[in-house]
Amino acid sequence: MSENQKGTFELETIYKAIIDNMQDGAYFVDKNRKILFWNKAAETITGYHADEIIGKDCPSSNLSHIDENGTPLCQVGCPLFATNIDGKQRRERVFVRHKDGHRIPLQVNIFPIQQDNDIIGSIEIFTQDSPTKYDDELIEHLSGIAMHDALTKLPNRRYLESFINFKLAQLKRFRQNFAVVFADIDNFSTFNNTYGHEAGDAVLTNIANTFMKNTKKDDMIGRWGGEEFVGVFTLHNENEATIVGEKLRLAVQATEINFNDTTLNVTVSVCVTVAKFDDTIETLVERADLNMYQSKKNGKNRVTAD
Repeated sequence: MSENQKGTFELETIYKAIIDNMQDGAYFVDKNRKILFWNKAAETITGYHADEIIGKDCPSSNLSHIDENGTPLCQVGCPLFATNIDGKQRRERVFVRHKDGHRIPLQVNIFPIQQDNDIIGSIEIFTQDSPTKYDDELIEHLSGIAMHDALTKLPNRRYLESFINFKLAQLKRFRQNFAVVFADIDNFSTFNNTYGHEAGDAVLTNIANTFMKNTKKDDMIGRWGGEEFVGVFTLHNENEATIVGEKLRLAVQATEINFNDTTLNVTVSVCVTVAKFDDTIETLVERADLNMYQSKKNGKNRVTAD
């Protein structure tokens, strides 16, 4: 080992020792938000040992960051993701879930790490904020309801729109393709008029459960409003989009809903659109509306894709 190499090695050892023994938590994520370093203070503050965190990406780490409005930052509005893209330093107030289940208020400082003028990842330094400033039950309440539909417990339109914006950013940055799937319950007003609104609620909750069972953890499906649901699905090839829509349609068609000794059978009309590089939420929804019109016009209980 040359003197220069030896000096670099010694400096790296010193830096790691300093970071590992500082009182603030610190971790490093690469461009894909995979956690590659987790210091001892991070273990103490969150309860998670490095072995439980290192190698995972942020959304699967169980830290479940939220902001003061209850927005789930690991899925939408992630400041680490933003810093990885634009290289800007960020200071935020967030709340993470401790390994024991309670919420911890944190002040975080996020900054990029560059190599040869390219961003290779970001570091987050976090300090525990005063717990007396917050009502933990309020934070848990916000986390549960601010982004979820009260009836079906699915993500609501606000959550879906944020997630679609996040996926559009991924598409532009990493070329990660995805599809948006709209599913509209056929003849929903008939159930309400014939059996009452309780039957309509039973239809909505049963379909929501069916959709949840047919959605992978990295994808999302939620209630857009009324009798309309929207799914956001990662694609490995464009042919998958129609297959996903057909899978959801068939799953609903096979669902039997028991209500007051009556078995109700439901179908959905489905439309699928694959996100394009220059899309916005507005252009995606516009294409989806056109495709849904075709599904309804051509007899319902069918899938129309781009």
